[in-house]
Amino acid sequence: MLTILLTEGPYQSQYADMAYEIAKSALNNNYRVNLFLYMDATHIPTKEQNPNSFPNVAHKFRILLEKGANIKACVRCSTARGHSCTQDPYIKGVEIKTVYELAAWIGKSDQVINLGG
Repeated sequence: MLTILLTEGPYQSQYADMAYEIAKSALNNNYRVNLFLYMDATHIPTKEQNPNSFPNVAHKFRILLEKGANIKACVRCSTARGHSCTQDPYIKGVEIKTVYELAAWIGKSDQVINLGG
């Protein structure tokens, strides 16, 4: 199992794209993949993104979900950035959870990658 922790938001660095490529490759090689979105990375899977100059990162993460990845966003980070649990702010399949979910994933993972500051 591979767990990727992302801490930086979309369109400010290449970390979201790097996470996508790493996760896609791992899924294609039959690994179980978890992505935990923390701090500004909780902006990555928001619905209705429409960037003009960049590929839509939420669409890329939707592809990962369809391939079987687990994606969770930190509840404290999400709500602090205006992504309310009650308003379903994310693409289908992304769950808002506590950092305890991340700890459980790390404990079960063969590899953990941290992308961000």
